[in-house]
Amino acid sequence: MAGVVVLDFSQFLAGPVAALRLADLGARVIKIERPVTGEIGRTLAFAGRWADEDTVSFHAMNRNKEAVVADLKDPGELEQVKSLVARADVLIHNFRPGVMERLGLDYASARALNPGLVYAAASGYGADGPWASRPGQDLLAQSVSGLTWVNGGDRPVTVGLSLADHLLSCHLAEGVTALLVRKLRTGRGGLIETSLLEGMLDLQSTVLTAHLNNPRAPSAPDRRPVPRDALTPGRLYATADGHLAIAPTSLTHLLQALTHQPVPSQATSPLEGAPGVLVSDGHGRDESWVAERLLTGGTAYWLEVLGGFGIECAPLRTLDELIVSPEFAAIAMTQTVERPPAGPGGESLRLTTTRSPIRIDGAVLHNYRAAPRLGAQGRLRDGADPLAEAREGRGGTGRGRQ
Repeated sequence: MAGVVVLDFSQFLAGPVAALRLADLGARVIKIERPVTGEIGRTLAFAGRWADEDTVSFHAMNRNKEAVVADLKDPGELEQVKSLVARADVLIHNFRPGVMERLGLDYASARALNPGLVYAAASGYGADGPWASRPGQDLLAQSVSGLTWVNGGDRPVTVGLSLADHLLSCHLAEGVTALLVRKLRTGRGGLIETSLLEGMLDLQSTVLTAHLNNPRAPSAPDRRPVPRDALTPGRLYATADGHLAIAPTSLTHLLQALTHQPVPSQATSPLEGAPGVLVSDGHGRDESWVAERLLTGGTAYWLEVLGGFGIECAPLRTLDELIVSPEFAAIAMTQTVERPPAGPGGESLRLTTTRSPIRIDGAVLHNYRAAPRLGAQGRLRDGADPLAEAREGRGGTGRGRQ
């Protein structure tokens, strides 16, 4: 995406990470931020972690970008922003419905300025409907989407990460990429819209499809005997010294493995059989028996035993265990970014963070420039114009592949 200019009006997570995904692919991303405080992500810290006057989470979501300051409530600076919109390729925002309209930067107004503009708008619950005006928030999107009950049981469970935000960022970047391809072919830009709720529903597409076509009241679970070749659901189990995850597998194979019985040559493949719930095999061996059996050996022991029976399983790792594992080292998922000092005599900030998860033609994408300081490329009212240079030959952005 070298040569593609993205104006990032978004804040905190979903929009900034969508822009980050484009930056990782070579786009030039310029954050447009309010004076003094900048976007809210600079001060809203996960676990209270800060680095060089910005939150660590801001650094993670905004590396490899540029930043200018503009007061969108000032008519003069707003006109300068519109000048940037007229020359950009992509605009991303995640304001509530109505905000960009009041500023005169809604899609219709932006398209009048720049017919080839790719305009990406993220929201909490869509542009229409009873919740359209509500601000998007990850936990709330998880909650209203039904995701909190997907694990079953009598208690709702949320994902302890910003799952809805990150999925939305993927969908938004995917839509931008698609319309940039169309723009190359036809010269026509377009509008991409998606929301936290839509991302959550897309994540549950298989569950929703099954329910929409064969709904069953959750208060009346199926307790019929399960065929011996049924699939067990994926489960997490305690072992003698840790925990083990067992993927959906054949009940026959699982019980044979746990009793160390040889697998008959005519045995059903672990991926065959009708889906079901592990209730009982008719011989007193049920979910509680499996859990008790796994407590008799350590995680490494059961990994070897179950793996020998072709049953897919994995240990449960903490982050500390993950980062010292050979698998983590092999995938080389981190990179070190650097932010120059604020002034003469200062120290540079070096921060270890994740890299793009994408490889292109076998090459890992590395971008070594850290998140920008507020207004690193200046304030528009003071004459800053990051697009004043010719569109060809812009360099020195710190992007690179390795």
